[in-house]
Amino acid sequence: MVKIVSRTPLGSQPVFDIGLERIHNFLLANGLIASNCFNKSHSTAYGYVTYQTAYLKANYPVEYMAALLTANADDQEKVQKYIADCLSMGITVELPDINRSGIDFTPQGKTILFGLSAVRNVGQAAVESLLAARQEGGAFKSLADLCERIDVRTVNRRALECLIKCGAMDCFNANRNQLLADLKLVLDWSQARARERANGQGSLFDLLGSNSASSDSNFDAAPKAPPVPDLPRQEKLKYEKELLGFYISDHPLKAVQQSARILAPVNLSDLNSLPESASISAIAMITSLKQVTTKKGDRMATMQIEDLSGRCEAVVFPKAYDRLKDLLIPDARLMIWGKVDVREEQRQLIIDDAEPVDQVQLVMVELDPQRASDVAERNRLREILVANRGSDEKAKVPVVAIVGTPTYRQFVRLGPQFQVQNSNATVSALLKAGFQARTSSLVAHSIAS
Repeated sequence: MVKIVSRTPLGSQPVFDIGLERIHNFLLANGLIASNCFNKSHSTAYGYVTYQTAYLKANYPVEYMAALLTANADDQEKVQKYIADCLSMGITVELPDINRSGIDFTPQGKTILFGLSAVRNVGQAAVESLLAARQEGGAFKSLADLCERIDVRTVNRRALECLIKCGAMDCFNANRNQLLADLKLVLDWSQARARERANGQGSLFDLLGSNSASSDSNFDAAPKAPPVPDLPRQEKLKYEKELLGFYISDHPLKAVQQSARILAPVNLSDLNSLPESASISAIAMITSLKQVTTKKGDRMATMQIEDLSGRCEAVVFPKAYDRLKDLLIPDARLMIWGKVDVREEQRQLIIDDAEPVDQVQLVMVELDPQRASDVAERNRLREILVANRGSDEKAKVPVVAIVGTPTYRQFVRLGPQFQVQNSNATVSALLKAGFQARTSSLVAHSIAS
């Protein structure tokens, strides 16, 4: 090979692909090949990388997704999207575990564990100290065992509280509130024991050695706070979101996940792929809200909303705000209707209407496969729905067809052009025409699904 030391522009010249066997314009007179002179196709390199990643994703999905989450750990939006992808692939993403998690996302069988470094207020030095203690002495058996073996100057009380609140110590006790109540007592106890050992005043159990069978029972003597009830579910989720950035053990929208896929097939993470002014419906939760007063004195709001796949900014202008202001509160779960807007190359949602998830009504129409494939029957169904639509602004009730047999059912969401105004009136018209129809709430449909 010969290194190129200078170049001279020759204008447009014919070039040859590297696959040709006979004539190559990068062959030198002495038969050597000039380095970096042939056409290196990016598509070939990208194709090869695509093949490699597809192979890994197909054959090692848990390891692949764990690596993907770790590589994008600093990008919260991507991590949330990849967690949603894991759920759709049947891979469970679990809370960090003091006895099983590593620094980064860790594959464990068919699950992925959050890394300890993802827990806020637990620094890198604290994580390394915990892992070193675990490697040296094995899995921690209890909160007392943990406090006894760590350096509390590196893993301080605040870090331990955060590990408890995010669920990393559920292996000791699922009652996180009890662990929090015990923590101060156990820390004081372990520090007192450390001082005694430093002064040569260890207990009988210390003299027996750490490998003695009596050493486990020694931790049973650690002080415990009086029994307290566990934290409420919503408070647990709040701490998980605060300390990990995501809901992991549960999500306020999981209960309506199946219905969301039917009624709102567009995920918020896909917003960038939608054209400007596209009309969409979404099932989302308000994570933050800011009220704004316009120059005319009208009230409006800007919000951050999220679903299971991602988050985006949303705007409610004064006309819609007057109707919806009572619904716009943090943590509210809403079905929203709106349009995609582009501002400074960033997409956001302009919300036109919204309704609490537990108040969303559906019209369910049951069809056997033969009837569903009958053109005349489909036209009759279409005419009834169009007749009950009314104005576009008021037609917000989705219609879902249930096609199948007693042993197999498929839910089919009819397009937004078939949404109706009044669910009860529509069901009455469908029943009168010989269709099996009923109303259902979104939450009830999710449970049935």
